[in-house]
Amino acid sequence: MAEDNLSDTSPGGDEAVSDGVQKTTSAQKDVDPLLLEMLVCPSTKKALFYDREGNELISKAAGLAYPIRDGVPIMLIDEARPLREDEIAKLKSNPNS
Repeated sequence: MAEDNLSDTSPGGDEAVSDGVQKTTSAQKDVDPLLLEMLVCPSTKKALFYDREGNELISKAAGLAYPIRDGVPIMLIDEARPLREDEIAKLKSNPNS
């Protein structure tokens, strides 16, 4: 019987192999699309944009990026990072976000 790849995060966040099973990083876990539809920014109550590359939920209205850890969005304002000026400019120039 073939072994399946199991998702698990190694302490350093890097890929690790143990017992012949490849482990993936938390950044590789996708967030449930239905969950994303229900979530709003806790600060502004406005829609969020999923940034797959950064593995974050972006609040354009608040200028904040909420982290996603192990596939779970961390919707705490204290855990969000402020967006940089270049990120804000990019969001303003992209009508799809």
